[in-house]
Amino acid sequence: MKNLQDYRNDKQSKLFTQTGTFFAFSKEQFRKARTEGVKYAHLGAGMYCPKEYAKTLLDGLNKIERDSIKQDVEENGKEKIIIRELYAYECFYTYDTDSVVGELAAYGITEEEILKIFRDERSKGA
Repeated sequence: MKNLQDYRNDKQSKLFTQTGTFFAFSKEQFRKARTEGVKYAHLGAGMYCPKEYAKTLLDGLNKIERDSIKQDVEENGKEKIIIRELYAYECFYTYDTDSVVGELAAYGITEEEILKIFRDERSKGA
């Protein structure tokens, strides 16, 4: 089963190319990646974009996130997504679902929905 990153990777890569976005984690990396004379916005997590495209980039990333979540729900359904994330975060070993609650908040999935699926899945022997 695909995860959210699978839905957004290619779209994000295209957007990064279109907007001249790159990642640099040192001054040396930044110097190598930048274009002389261009003013850059640092958008966190090592992400740099020409200032003139910063809004386009951020709006595009938000749209990609929304569209990717919608596609994930359409293809997999809420229940399978919850189960996928419960296993990915090893909740059946830790009995801690907080990470999944945070991860799926953008999906509009509630803690109650997650806990119900957690209990149901656990009762099956997970």
